[in-house]
Amino acid sequence: MTTITPPLWFHVPSITLKNIPRTLHAELKRRARARHRSLNKEAIATLQAVLSPNSPSDLETIVQQARDTRNLFERPVSVRDIASWKNSGRP
Repeated sequence: MTTITPPLWFHVPSITLKNIPRTLHAELKRRARARHRSLNKEAIATLQAVLSPNSPSDLETIVQQARDTRNLFERPVSVRDIASWKNSGRP
């Protein structure tokens, strides 16, 4: 019998998490279910979102980005405007 060994570039890194608090595990499962993902894919997506250099992690940065975006409009935008835009073209 011949054993086929995959090339070294085929190896995909993995980690094992131990002693995860029950509440954290439950929340991760809830999020995975809500997003139609496996628990593993949700864990990877969450880590990517937190560790991505393009995603702000501190509240001040997020608030400043929201203010900068709001200032791109020529007039004040209301919650009613946003709701109208979201629902336009929908039944």
